[in-house]
Amino acid sequence: MTRIQKTLAILAVGGSALAMGAPAFAQATAPQAPAPAATAPAAPMLTIRQVYDKMEAAGYRNISEIERSSKHGYEVKAYDPQGQRVKLYVDPQTGAVTRSRFDD
Repeated sequence: MTRIQKTLAILAVGGSALAMGAPAFAQATAPQAPAPAATAPAAPMLTIRQVYDKMEAAGYRNISEIERSSKHGYEVKAYDPQGQRVKLYVDPQTGAVTRSRFDD
């Protein structure tokens, strides 16, 4: 055999070994299903006072209404730092504003 033929033979054997091992490797490293959400402890909900304090620290003023909403967490009516009347949707666990819009 010539040197090129030997190299091709080695590559052919190695390639077939890789091809045969690939499915087994794919099965061995398949991602596991995430744990059910029910087992993860839920973060405690912020109180209305905590939401008020977070909004005030973020620069909102004249906070007139904070309501618990099943859809959006908390709904807050206030004035933003630029003086515009806004309605905010606040995450109940973190206090982060998830959405805001100008309030009429």
